[in-house]
Amino acid sequence: MGYALPMFPLSNVVFPYMLLPLHIFEDRYRELMSDLQHVEEPEFGVVLIERGWEVGGGEERAELGTVVRLLDSEQIEGGRWVAVTAGARRIRVTKWLPDAPYPMATVEDVKDLEASDASETLREAAYFAVRKVAALQAELGEPGAPLDFDLAEDPTIASYQACALSPIGPLDAQRLLVIDDPTARLWELVEMLRDQIEYLELQLATG
Repeated sequence: MGYALPMFPLSNVVFPYMLLPLHIFEDRYRELMSDLQHVEEPEFGVVLIERGWEVGGGEERAELGTVVRLLDSEQIEGGRWVAVTAGARRIRVTKWLPDAPYPMATVEDVKDLEASDASETLREAAYFAVRKVAALQAELGEPGAPLDFDLAEDPTIASYQACALSPIGPLDAQRLLVIDDPTARLWELVEMLRDQIEYLELQLATG
């Protein structure tokens, strides 16, 4: 069943179980943060801006996104807000509503399929691929995921954690987010990371 939800289109993809710090300065989203202070379960939706800009509106937005839960927030100098949020679940926008003054939409929750027997093998493959990419980035002096991370035993949660830790662009991240099968999501991520590993190894080899 659909329900109305405040929305915060961004130029990046947010995965469930992913922490998202925010620095909020645009007037309409300042009002959103103020409104969320009076809600028992403060949540809003994040969708990828596929074309356009975060500031000012008028952008083209992805249909599938993520509900994020507000964990902590503080208003700072100049009326701006800093906040920490975490991805909670996937949603699909069924209808955009008039701004109030921030974006609003009617959405429905999107559930993951049950993971197949191959998910454990792919979970391990994703873990080692993310570690390999992070190690190569460290060797090249580039920022990357920490080497001491862990993935959850649950393959669905692990698939989202691995995606969030991977250095992939927003369009590739959106491709992963829309996959309903966590096993397929892990497989697709491993394939993406193999390309990353080849590229980073070539950079190291050529100096």
